[in-house]
Amino acid sequence: MSTDAVSTSSPHAHITIHRSHTLPPTAPLSSQVGGHAGVQTTEDGSLLLKPALSRELAFYQLVRDGISSDIGGATAAASGLKPLLPWIPKFLGVLSIGNHLVDVSPETMATHGLPAVPPANGTATTIVLENLTYGFHKPCILDVKLGTILYDEDAPPEKKERMIRTAANTTSLSTGVRLTGFQVYANDLPDPVLTPKKYGKTIKPEHLPDGIARFFPFRDPASSTTAPPSFPLSSNDITTPDNIQPGLPLPSLFVLLTHLLEALERLRAALAEAEVRIVGGSILIIYEGDWARAEKASFEENDDDDECENEDEEDDPRLFRLSLIDFAHTRLVPGQGPDTGVLLGIDTLIRLIRERRDVVQPLINKV
Repeated sequence: MSTDAVSTSSPHAHITIHRSHTLPPTAPLSSQVGGHAGVQTTEDGSLLLKPALSRELAFYQLVRDGISSDIGGATAAASGLKPLLPWIPKFLGVLSIGNHLVDVSPETMATHGLPAVPPANGTATTIVLENLTYGFHKPCILDVKLGTILYDEDAPPEKKERMIRTAANTTSLSTGVRLTGFQVYANDLPDPVLTPKKYGKTIKPEHLPDGIARFFPFRDPASSTTAPPSFPLSSNDITTPDNIQPGLPLPSLFVLLTHLLEALERLRAALAEAEVRIVGGSILIIYEGDWARAEKASFEENDDDDECENEDEEDDPRLFRLSLIDFAHTRLVPGQGPDTGVLLGIDTLIRLIRERRDVVQPLINKV
């Protein structure tokens, strides 16, 4: 094991950091359902390497450490960022020029040899995050774009006009959400059913419940049937053969929806205290599509109301994860209150999940 030393400066102190080990090679992220291309994952699947703008790096530093290289602790505290910490991916640091993971936080103080990720769109920084899907055997993933304003304040006028039209022509402006893409697994097949971004850009607000039903389908193990959503799609919208029917058994799905609702309420409370503008950010919902692991996790979930805040053992199944992601255009606005467009989106999602649970609940006794 190499112990090459690297010196780095930080707002806190001058720290000497040591390389502890070399991680496996990387590959493109296969389970990405939204966002920009260029995200990579380590071979073991535990970490993500993502090209990032300086503003996104600063946001991760502020939420985790309460300070960044250009924003002081008082400003961060006034913006109410700390309650968001349980809801964002764990930030480990950045890749330095020497391909080491550099993190000067008091908790880590380590560098790991990592392969470089080519910069995207002129971005010079690659941040290293936990892979939120790690540990799921069949990760069902939904990316929900939040907010009613889709452009940054310093965007060129033509981009602002384009994003205003996009919000008005999709579900974003009226509901604060857009389903940007998702994947769902069938229990007995290795590959997921994919629904691309095109779907979320073409549906109207009245079709959102059908989109949620498509992401949270249910299966009756006795009859091997699934409940299809009522909104028809063209054959080009979903990449799946007709005989693939994804979905969890009703009891597991009901537990999932119940605890997801509770988590969304807690996330909303945290966002209501945060004086930020999250432009282009998303909610990422991941749940276990493997029936046996989902059933085991459902029993454990009923005994643990702090799912999003507790660290699970690596081999223990996790029923779901709920996270905020994508902060390239997030900015602090102390004294200006929370992002009302994002809160509208959270409220819409809470309503949609509650409606889906209300469909599932009366069917449980019939199984």
